[in-house]
Amino acid sequence: MKELKDLAIVGATGLVGHTFISLIEEGFFPNAKIHLVASERSKGKEIEIRGIKHKVKSLKEFDFSTVQLALFSAGASTAKEFAPKALKQNCIVIDNSSCFRYEDDVPLIVPEVNSHILDSSMFKGLVANPNCSTIQMLAAIKPIHDEFEIRKINVTTFQAVSGTGKEAQEELVSQSNSKLNNPEIDLTTEVYEKPIAFNAIPHCDDFQENRYTKEEMKMVWETNKILDPVIEVNPTCVRVPVLNGHSESVHLTTKKKIDLDKVINLLRATKGVKVFYGEGPEDYPTALIDADGNNDVMVGRIRKDLSKDNGMNLWIVADNLRKGAALNTIQIAEQIFEN
Repeated sequence: MKELKDLAIVGATGLVGHTFISLIEEGFFPNAKIHLVASERSKGKEIEIRGIKHKVKSLKEFDFSTVQLALFSAGASTAKEFAPKALKQNCIVIDNSSCFRYEDDVPLIVPEVNSHILDSSMFKGLVANPNCSTIQMLAAIKPIHDEFEIRKINVTTFQAVSGTGKEAQEELVSQSNSKLNNPEIDLTTEVYEKPIAFNAIPHCDDFQENRYTKEEMKMVWETNKILDPVIEVNPTCVRVPVLNGHSESVHLTTKKKIDLDKVINLLRATKGVKVFYGEGPEDYPTALIDADGNNDVMVGRIRKDLSKDNGMNLWIVADNLRKGAALNTIQIAEQIFEN
């Protein structure tokens, strides 16, 4: 395909939209003309990119025939309404919401895992970006699956409030300040069901009939669609008082006996993965110090299961706004467009 010359960012004023802009400032698609698109209330707002001021355009008024690619990060309801319009105007769409992820004819892509699908007849101009927690987990465990055949995943996530949005970040800061100033205060909350400051909430997205949350079921559905339909996934998703960067405790059960040295070598050879192992007693990454603002998926606490030869544990950390959203989307676009 031709070089990408015109690119629209839909949802440009949100957290993921700002991350798209940051990545473009860092060098992605250097020759593309950028169009910023958002809701009517953001129309006319000026945002500087590469030293040039861009005015935000209204989504309702935007002509998608003027761009080759639209990166959507404006929620499922917006994607449902406007992505088909963009496709009809011959604009390729990569959507960050859950709107199209589970449609059989829509590719759901983690480039390190299944980018080959973009070369198949399945790709018809619309691509879905997976859930942030799924992306970082699968990017890390793909080489392990290729070598040892993963059969079961037990995962607990520790998810930053940035996954909910700017309002959640503001609420965490506000509640934290209030509690520090007055430890006896009863915190009020608007974003989450319970206060997030100094707390851990095992409730991400809505509860389903099986008592798992939708966020947890996303990890099941998406792992099966992207990596392997026979893998059993048992997730618990927890919201924690971290501004940005998701962490995951992952236990894998494999068909073949685990060779830990081989696992470490495989991970070290995997592009986009940084391994913390054997570098001292603190051979693990954290969201604040290592992941926030970093493009890599980081893996530490690598160790074999104490009870069986075909099990192991990992600690996986990534910036959920970058690799978990905007960066993965841009990497998909790079697979589609030759730069």
